[in-house]
Amino acid sequence: MIYAEILAGGKGTRMGNTEMPKQFLLLGNKPIFIHTVEQFLLNRRVDKILICCPEQWMAYTRDTLKKYHADMERVFVVKGGTTRNETILNGCTFIEKNFGLNNDDIILTHDAVRPFINQRIIDDNIDGTLKYGAVDTVVEAFDTIVHSADGEVITNIPVRSEMYQGQTPQSFNIKLLMSFFNSLTNEEKEILTDACKALVIKGNDVHLVKGEVYNMKITTQHDLKVANGLVEGDK
Repeated sequence: MIYAEILAGGKGTRMGNTEMPKQFLLLGNKPIFIHTVEQFLLNRRVDKILICCPEQWMAYTRDTLKKYHADMERVFVVKGGTTRNETILNGCTFIEKNFGLNNDDIILTHDAVRPFINQRIIDDNIDGTLKYGAVDTVVEAFDTIVHSADGEVITNIPVRSEMYQGQTPQSFNIKLLMSFFNSLTNEEKEILTDACKALVIKGNDVHLVKGEVYNMKITTQHDLKVANGLVEGDK
């Protein structure tokens, strides 16, 4: 089975004073997360889609999905966690309890606030995860990356041609991911907040999938203005 997990647990503090988390704000004429869900619904290879959100927003999320006529036979709303990795694990546990797990089951984890994902990226994540077990969506770094350990002086300037900017989906074989999560100590769970980074540190290969510059994450009011411009331009 192929699952998509839409991570909608963020509070959106960098968005400023808003009446609701950023994933529920309007982009064009519908909420940001609805745009995202619709892209995964378009892909018939994706069997089921989980929306992981804060418990207090679960009913609102279900109502909104129904309002925009989402296929509720393929979409499920799941309680998120206090961290990104905990949210991802909650989704995997939901799958295991409700559908069981097979050795080749995979999950594509994607930010709810990256609504411009396309079908090529989704398909490449599916193909790459079935082949390798773990993949991360990236784009080449266009600017020079400057590393500073203390935030005051330069520690290192890596070779730009070897640098990439991470996007999502981050996709995994579910049994591999759950086995890895269960092997972490509580201290490691606190430190390793990104699943791909954690896998790499633990010695697991994570292969690259090419993203797109426009597969942007809507984090600030400026991002939302840019995204609305893209939506308007597509009309």
